[in-house]
Amino acid sequence: MSINEFNELNEQEYYKDCTLCPRNCHVNRVKGSLGYCRAGAEVTAARAALHFWEEPCISGTNGSGTVFFSGCSLGCVYCQNYDISSYQAGKKISKERLAEIFLELQEQKAHNINLVTPGHYVPSIVNAVQRARAMGLIIPIVYNSSGYEKVDTIKMLEGIVDIYLPDFKYLGEIMANRYSKSSDYFQIASQAIKEMVRQTGEAVFEDEIMKKGVIVRHLLLPGGLEDSKRVIKYLYETYQDTIFISIMNQYTPLEQVKEYPEINRKVTEEEYDDLVDYALELGVENGFIQEGETASESFIPAFDYQGI
Repeated sequence: MSINEFNELNEQEYYKDCTLCPRNCHVNRVKGSLGYCRAGAEVTAARAALHFWEEPCISGTNGSGTVFFSGCSLGCVYCQNYDISSYQAGKKISKERLAEIFLELQEQKAHNINLVTPGHYVPSIVNAVQRARAMGLIIPIVYNSSGYEKVDTIKMLEGIVDIYLPDFKYLGEIMANRYSKSSDYFQIASQAIKEMVRQTGEAVFEDEIMKKGVIVRHLLLPGGLEDSKRVIKYLYETYQDTIFISIMNQYTPLEQVKEYPEINRKVTEEEYDDLVDYALELGVENGFIQEGETASESFIPAFDYQGI
């Protein structure tokens, strides 16, 4: 495929009346109106670099070529990437530059291109990936998301994304509404993940590195053990071993959660062990767990525009 052969999406049409995410803001991002994600019509990102803190089959030994986008359609109060999700950090780049970034990360021997919180830029990303592939990009594309995605937007990514890495944060409405203002989170995320699995099917690995598939992440929150068990039960009963489940204990209470005292602490070892034991009792085998002291700000990279 040459640089002139791919079918480029008309990004502006999507951004003029934006309904890319479940918030359905209907704002004209082209004219500067801002919706829930606070993103304009130009891609904005804060970092593009090799990242070594993903699941082993994503980071491998060389690292994952991770691009951190600014803005977020979910906006969790405890977000570890708060500086960029709240749009306080970020640099505008063209889709041509984004394609170059993908190729630069491939030249650095990245195992994949890892798109973090990309949902509000999907039309631009589709164009950038196609452009980069026409210029020699061959490594997999990872879609690293909150899980709060519209099925129609995920369908735009068929043939573009190889690996889906969504969160599945809540099953109950109370926590979803309190921490993410999304009482419909379960309904939205469950349908989005269903579409992701339809696109990829069962996981494909090469030399222990994932090339295709779905890994669903779940972050245990302080006091959220019972809801977390319901999440793991739902995922395993629905998908069995078709997907991998990553159970995370890296919750880090940052400054902005002081208004939520019930989550202004780390997860205890007992809480996490209880959840892992529950997953094993259910029969979960395709999974990842975190060991030791992982609740640390070391998991939060510097959003210093490296690689942008």
